[in-house]
Amino acid sequence: MKRLVITLGLAAAVVWSAPTLIGFCGFYVAKADTKLFNRASQVVLVRDGDRTVLTMANDYQGSLKEFAVVVPVPTFLRREQIHVGERALVEHLDAFSAPRLVEYFDSNPCLMDSLRMPMASAAGRGGAFRVRQDSAEKSRGVTIEAQYTVGEYDILILSAQQSTGLELWLRENGYRIPAGASEVLGSYLKQNMRFFVAKVNLAEQAKLGYSFLRPLQVAYESPKFMLPIRLGMVNADGAQELFVYALTRRGRVETTNYRTVRLPTGMELPTFLKSPTEFSAFYKAMFARQVDKQDGRAVFLEHAWDTKWCDPCAAEPLTADELRRLGVFWDDGGPMPNVFMTRLHVRYDRAHFPEDLVFQETADRSNFQGRYVLRHPWTGDASCEAAGNYRRSVAERREVEAQRLAELTGWTLPDIQKKMGLATGGQARPAAWWERIWR
Repeated sequence: MKRLVITLGLAAAVVWSAPTLIGFCGFYVAKADTKLFNRASQVVLVRDGDRTVLTMANDYQGSLKEFAVVVPVPTFLRREQIHVGERALVEHLDAFSAPRLVEYFDSNPCLMDSLRMPMASAAGRGGAFRVRQDSAEKSRGVTIEAQYTVGEYDILILSAQQSTGLELWLRENGYRIPAGASEVLGSYLKQNMRFFVAKVNLAEQAKLGYSFLRPLQVAYESPKFMLPIRLGMVNADGAQELFVYALTRRGRVETTNYRTVRLPTGMELPTFLKSPTEFSAFYKAMFARQVDKQDGRAVFLEHAWDTKWCDPCAAEPLTADELRRLGVFWDDGGPMPNVFMTRLHVRYDRAHFPEDLVFQETADRSNFQGRYVLRHPWTGDASCEAAGNYRRSVAERREVEAQRLAELTGWTLPDIQKKMGLATGGQARPAAWWERIWR
């Protein structure tokens, strides 16, 4: 039988391998979406009561005939509970909720009393896959409970009595299971979990006309509100990035077995970060520093907001139809269902995340987003008394921005000051007497 690479790009999948905006006084500049990170997986969790709809977006690169995925699931899945979703919906969620830069422009200081605009201080508050069941398989303690073809995927639902038998069955059927997987498989078996196994049916995919992997969606009922991530770390090469988009009815979602930490947000930073390259470098350095500060054991909140609106919006809010296609199953009687979105970002490895992610929904509906502010100084002519005070305040402000950026990222202060065109030394330089004359 063809050997299959069992891949795990997902949190729940377990094997390896600037437009003007209305609503705020500023401009949206750039967003820190999942494309900034390597080995980034995306999972959408729609949850209300014990009902869950899980969407798994694969970023698998390679020959599709080598693709397979194994996911622990808490209950048996019927054919009607499995669906093939749309990648564009996950991309829309990502764009809507991604941390972003916004920029503001100072007014003429001589007119500020009458024309002052809200600045960043306010922002800061803010082939058909058929496996025959025979006596050899039964002797392994593995049962094929169901097998389906759903879209371009061939799917098995497996149960097992012991992890060694399951591991041996997977190997005998062409799956390359990493060394050490048996222990993790056993922990799921102790929880009476089943295994959702999918591979691409190339003939069906060609018939449907797709050249990429569409997300898999499963709907089930279980008191377990969790994502199984441990099997995907058995032979992972370094830490992995996971983005969880939780859509709930009441409020924000947090992890119960790891700290959920809000990312720093709302501060003014140097304007050179407007460059997409610089912003990308900033966000990755800032996130890595926050991970280190939490000893690599925290889950980070990047966004929490009602899906009906945003401020500022990096993308339009999702429509009621888009939310339904992502799995929002409740109807509140109006044109839009009541949906609160939580975006969590976690960098995980075996050493720091020994347990699967366990979640809970809270009643907290307060708004939060990763937002970083660029505030451009006034550069026109101004000769009033207030203009001199304003220019001195700008010099001090820029030094504070440099020091703040150094603290957030770990970058050296002289390097930041050089990019900003400031004198180095770490302290705001008072204007020389001759500079005050000709200002």
